[in-house]
Amino acid sequence: MIYANPVPGEFASGEYYDRAGADYYLSPAKLESDYAAVRFERELRLFRKHCQGGAVLDVGCSSGAFLYQLNQRFPGCYRVLGTDVSGPPLDYAESRGVAVVRGNFLEQDFGGRQFDAVTFWAVLEHLAAPQQFLKKAASVLKPDGLCIVLVPNMRSLAARALGARYRYIYPQHLNYFTKATLTKMVAAQFSVIQLSTTHFNPIVIWQDWRGGGKEVSNRERAQLLQRTTAYKRSPLLRSVKALYALAEKMLSALNLADNLMVVLRRR
Repeated sequence: MIYANPVPGEFASGEYYDRAGADYYLSPAKLESDYAAVRFERELRLFRKHCQGGAVLDVGCSSGAFLYQLNQRFPGCYRVLGTDVSGPPLDYAESRGVAVVRGNFLEQDFGGRQFDAVTFWAVLEHLAAPQQFLKKAASVLKPDGLCIVLVPNMRSLAARALGARYRYIYPQHLNYFTKATLTKMVAAQFSVIQLSTTHFNPIVIWQDWRGGGKEVSNRERAQLLQRTTAYKRSPLLRSVKALYALAEKMLSALNLADNLMVVLRRR
């Protein structure tokens, strides 16, 4: 297992995300991309495959975009709730009609409420104690409830090719998972239903190779997300998108795509 040690206090406590991080999550480029219809295509497809309805809790929900899109695409199917330590993004989530609970997930009791599914979209890599968060998730799930996790894949093609140049090796990421380490970490509370690798962004590989390991600012990350979203929306790039989909499919088959996505069932 690869992890940061020591962990800066502002990341361990979540203070960073309530302060400096909020500017990134609420930047116009980030919000435009997160609320675009193409943003959570893979996540929604996987989620819908395993959970067709019920109560859903999104931990680390940020501005609430995933839950918003879940409600928009499947109205009436889900009762959604988001939680985060970052106040300003939660304000935005509420403005878009997403119900939220504020504060440290480990300290919340939800009034005895239990959920059919708990999601962690690109969250566990930011946590000083990810296993405690999984244990807490199991405690608020209904019997046989689902937990769905997405984290960066440390054995991806991008990570292998770029090494220390890879932009996602940076201070906010405290944990770096592989298929083996993620499987071992979840075993105490969950059984694995599906584990695959997903997403592939060749622009990141090109930019990071040329940048030689230069730190990529939050502003640049948001701009890249905005640009990638525009590519996905463009009908002029249909043939390119078909080639991209084929490349991603091949990388996924080899467990070399950018992210690990795992569907878990509470034991």
